[in-house]
Amino acid sequence: MANIHVKTGSWDRLGQDATYIRHAVFIVEQGVAPSLEQDPHDYQYRHAVAYNAGHQPVGTGRLQPTGVIGRMAVLPAYREQGIGGVLLMALLQEARRHGLPMVELAAQVQAQSFYEKQGFVAHGPVFLEAGMPHIKMRRVLTK
Repeated sequence: MANIHVKTGSWDRLGQDATYIRHAVFIVEQGVAPSLEQDPHDYQYRHAVAYNAGHQPVGTGRLQPTGVIGRMAVLPAYREQGIGGVLLMALLQEARRHGLPMVELAAQVQAQSFYEKQGFVAHGPVFLEAGMPHIKMRRVLTK
């Protein structure tokens, strides 16, 4: 995973790059309706975007002030290279920096094992979101 760097910041700073990735992954690849993917609350959240050696955006995720992580996505050509883990660690660092004791997310069931390897624990039943099975997961944060 050489030459990948992650920036964290506001939607004003990272929104264009995050939108590019989210559109490619959620709308084009997974068929999520644009009305479900687009969120007017993005301006209130912290965002992380991973960039390759050519400074092109390749992955993204976001953190709500309540500790909910969401919109985690990595472009297909960059999967299985550890980028999702690096993005997640950046968001966990943001959560700690803001004093959050725990984070939660709704993982696509196909990604549950990825989050378990990152210390998340599933809770509750599987449910449908945007037509895909998801499961809620939590991770308690340590200092």
